[in-house]
Amino acid sequence: MDAALVGGFWVVAAAFVLTPGADWAYMITAGLHRRVLPADAGLLLGHLAYVVAVAAGIGAVVARYSALLTGITVVGAAYLMWLGLGTVRNPATAHAGTDALDGTAGAWLARGFGVSGLNPKVPVLLLALLPQFTDAGGPWPVGVQLATLGLLHVATCGIVYAAVGAGAHRVLTARPTAARVVSRVSGTLMIVVGAVLLAEQLLHARP
Repeated sequence: MDAALVGGFWVVAAAFVLTPGADWAYMITAGLHRRVLPADAGLLLGHLAYVVAVAAGIGAVVARYSALLTGITVVGAAYLMWLGLGTVRNPATAHAGTDALDGTAGAWLARGFGVSGLNPKVPVLLLALLPQFTDAGGPWPVGVQLATLGLLHVATCGIVYAAVGAGAHRVLTARPTAARVVSRVSGTLMIVVGAVLLAEQLLHARP
């Protein structure tokens, strides 16, 4: 693959991942509950699902149907608001040296999959932008290029999200008051992101 295309995509993907949003809020909450690994794995599965769809050619079909993408956005927005409300109402109160487990690892993985799988920013990046960094005349088939770039994106997500969750755990578990405040802020961020997404869809739906 062309190194310039790979590097260009990685810069775009890294900027996407490093921008705080619902995924960061979820990982901060997971860090406070000592559930970094399953939460991170869930987020990555959501991203990976889109990578597979794009590499298999499904993404191009989905992208043609604006109603489908709108549906993903609406459901994702509602889901983020629901998660955020739960976090605000029941903020994490982790303490150093104790296990503050809220739900099973499987539940955190499933919620993480929902956060990324229903996050409309993910298909925008992978369905719309990723194909622009492939070379139809290159030595690698386009599908292989898409899969390679997608896996690079997933790996970047895994590292950044794990760092966010681990950092939240290390910094905040010894500070219960700060942990509650940050947890509520994270939940509020999820609600705001969901509300903005819904508002955008309502504005676009107006004649």
